[in-house]
Amino acid sequence: MKKQRPVNLDLTTIKMHPAANASILHRVSGVIMVFAIGILLWTLSLSLSSAQGFEQIQAWLDGIFFKLIILGIISALAFHILMGVRHLFMDLGHFEELASGNASAKFCMALWFVLTVVVGVWLW
Repeated sequence: MKKQRPVNLDLTTIKMHPAANASILHRVSGVIMVFAIGILLWTLSLSLSSAQGFEQIQAWLDGIFFKLIILGIISALAFHILMGVRHLFMDLGHFEELASGNASAKFCMALWFVLTVVVGVWLW
């Protein structure tokens, strides 16, 4: 029995709405935070091991590469928290319609962008 249904295997032609993008990025930010825990624990361990380790971490924090890593970690954490709160509201029955779900996703993404810019300015 052959089913006659459309098959679209070209993922570049599928247009997802903002709520779907927010959901996928929420999961990606969670994965980023898992790796961030390892980086942060490693730097904590190094800084607590000796005075030289602490000075080394301080020197790294002055560099642009480490500041970008910290900015990425804080940005992922902020995004995950904002989208997590959004999902909690959705669990309570709010923002479940397509229009309000897309609007809340756009609002949370805009707020996340502003927070990331503020943290970036604060780091530099």
